Amino acid sequence: MIGKNIIETEPITGAEVKEVLEEYSEDNELNYEQNITLNYLSRFKRYSLEDSEKLIEELQDKVNIKQKVAVRIVDLIPKDLSDLRLIFNKEIHQPTTDEMEQILEILEQYEAQE
Repeated sequence: MIGKNIIETEPITGAEVKEVLEEYSEDNELNYEQNITLNYLSRFKRYSLEDSEKLIEELQDKVNIKQKVAVRIVDLIPKDLSDLRLIFNKEIHQPTTDEMEQILEILEQYEAQE
């Protein structure tokens, strides 16, 4: 087979991608796709890398959701229940309304800190 095999995948936040691209761009020239990605991540409001990591841990501990979903929530920053429902739309585990409200409360706490 020609190509590479994927050994492992792990979802990462936009803040992590931005940091990696910024570090890489110090020594190397970014290609077109990397430049577009960095511009996009710089343009839109995101949590800091430290806040993103804390937020993902808190969401996984308190609400018991998968890392993949927690990363998506941190990247998209939903503002209400309808936005949050869209994130969980294709997931097998559907959280209750109380759990979704708890997620929104956790997100609000981190927005108040900034």
